Amino acid sequence: MRALIQRVTEAQVVVDDDIIGKVGGGLLILICAMQGDSDADSMKLAQKIAKLRIFRDDQGRMNRSLADVGGAALIVSQFTLGADTSRGNRPGFSLAASPDEGHRLYDAFVADFIALGIPVETGQFGADMKVSLTNDGPVTIWMDTEN
Repeated sequence: MRALIQRVTEAQVVVDDDIIGKVGGGLLILICAMQGDSDADSMKLAQKIAKLRIFRDDQGRMNRSLADVGGAALIVSQFTLGADTSRGNRPGFSLAASPDEGHRLYDAFVADFIALGIPVETGQFGADMKVSLTNDGPVTIWMDTEN
């Protein structure tokens, strides 16, 4: 699974002019299931992100996790993270999981995060979403369970 993680002071996702997910301080997690990903990949990535020490401590150093700061996560599916740009100018998306498997693994990732005790808001799988955020830092980190 691939994830793009952004530390935010606020983030929201809108579908059809309605805010369907919104968080204050915490993380915006854009997530893509790739071909061959499993439930174990979902849990591994959720645990890694939840423990990632990218929030400031009292000395201003990135030394605290999402759970440490009591933050929330806005988790949004984004199949374009699976883009293959190795040929031509038009990205291909054949490396991403099929829509059915991608949806299943997205739901599993959300459930894994909730099971870790992190407050979660979500986007809507497969919808045309408008995502807005205020990146804090800015801190943006790319993660892939393949690496």
